[in-house]
Amino acid sequence: MCLGLPGQIVDVDDAEEHKAVVDVSGVQRDVNIGLIVTDGETLAVGDWVLVHVGFAMSKIDEEEARQTLDFVKELGSVYDDEIAEFGGSLN
Repeated sequence: MCLGLPGQIVDVDDAEEHKAVVDVSGVQRDVNIGLIVTDGETLAVGDWVLVHVGFAMSKIDEEEARQTLDFVKELGSVYDDEIAEFGGSLN
């Protein structure tokens, strides 16, 4: 199963290539932010995004991020599997 997981941007390491480092529950990886920034939205360190298969799909606020993470954590092993996959598929 591939869920969209909320993550916080900790670094925009290559703005021209639309790459940022995103932290999801303590696991960090490179994520493509091109779908958001090419749509006119801006992203900065501290912003929250919904991440799906290595792409930031949308910018979300912190409250929505926390609610979504709480819900996904209630799924138990599904959450654990998603975090393991997120951390294991570094670019």
